[in-house]
Amino acid sequence: MPIVHKSTIKRARQAEKRQHRNRAVLSAVKGVVRKVLSAVESKNAEEAKTSLRLATSAFSKAVTKGVLKRNTASRRISRLATRVNALTAPHA
Repeated sequence: MPIVHKSTIKRARQAEKRQHRNRAVLSAVKGVVRKVLSAVESKNAEEAKTSLRLATSAFSKAVTKGVLKRNTASRRISRLATRVNALTAPHA
């Protein structure tokens, strides 16, 4: 039987806590992103803008907590913003 150190047990506990926290943060981010995308699909520019602001905030918080990398969050924000801006831009 392998020797299990106290530190190994503690690390496993910490990893589980972090996993739950990270999953909750990611789930919240995905929910806000879904809101933006549904507003874009329904062509509701005003709702899309407000939910984009919330999504940007959620992405920034996820970066601060170490759930997402900075470039990943920036890329996703940029892609969402492009979709929202396409709604308000006059078609040429």
